[in-house]
Amino acid sequence: MNEPAKAMKPSRLGKGLSALMGEVDSTPKQTTAAPQPEVAEQKGSVSEIEIDKITRNPSQPRKTFGEQELKELAHSIKTKGVLQAILVRPDPNKPGHFQIIAGERRYRAAKGVGLKSIPAVVKEVDELELLEVGIIENVQRADLNPMEEAEAYEKLMKRFGRTQESLGASVGKSRAHIANTLRLLTLPAEAREHLRAGRISAGHARAALAAPDPESLIEEVIKKGLSVRDVEALAHLAKDGVTPKSATPNTKPKVEKDVDTQALEADLERALGLSVDIKHSEKGGELRIKYRELEQLDDVCRRLTAKR
Repeated sequence: MNEPAKAMKPSRLGKGLSALMGEVDSTPKQTTAAPQPEVAEQKGSVSEIEIDKITRNPSQPRKTFGEQELKELAHSIKTKGVLQAILVRPDPNKPGHFQIIAGERRYRAAKGVGLKSIPAVVKEVDELELLEVGIIENVQRADLNPMEEAEAYEKLMKRFGRTQESLGASVGKSRAHIANTLRLLTLPAEAREHLRAGRISAGHARAALAAPDPESLIEEVIKKGLSVRDVEALAHLAKDGVTPKSATPNTKPKVEKDVDTQALEADLERALGLSVDIKHSEKGGELRIKYRELEQLDDVCRRLTAKR
């Protein structure tokens, strides 16, 4: 077994799940056959593992699995079998058993239709990789709701000392996305539950955070079906003492950029060392980079053409 990894070990997961799983060219057979009595750890190849010997990933960031999507997957597995192997690691606490790294939805559906075994690839991973793969798989497939995503990022940063930059590189997201997602953790408890349940979007939530009382503004969102732009406008009005309930259609807020645009501008300005202005609308937008000297323009041009 590999030596336990240090907390700050550089992750190899930035290339996605395919890099971790390696090249697996064998197609798993239908899992209706009788399970093998013993399972050898064939690292990198597909094996049939008894479902009773598999447990869920204790670090799985996804807490909610839609009943309808599980039913649809179960129907597919029942008729066609499990077409893609799940990824597991040896259970560090139970010899001969395994923990799911990726593929819990397939595991649940297969178990639900009564399969006794499931195709799986066995990999040795440490605790950091176990948590990261669970996040990457779900983030890349947009399976996490925004609150689950924020909580998963926070866990990686607190438990393993990850920075926003290194975390973004691992999961394939910008630093601005990581920062804005983490801001959702500052929402009041009730507002977080509205977001978790899908009653509001992450855009609604981030816009409401600019208001003195985000919770009451989010209640108006749910009650009136307000758009994200509506919430941004009301949040600006709230700074001037106008409450969401007293605002009228004729009340004009001061026009300001949303927090996502401001964060993107800040990121680009840090990278280029120049002033950046982003303007966008429903029909498109423009990006302006302001320079004072021709050398600065030359530097930007070199950066833009370097990969050609």
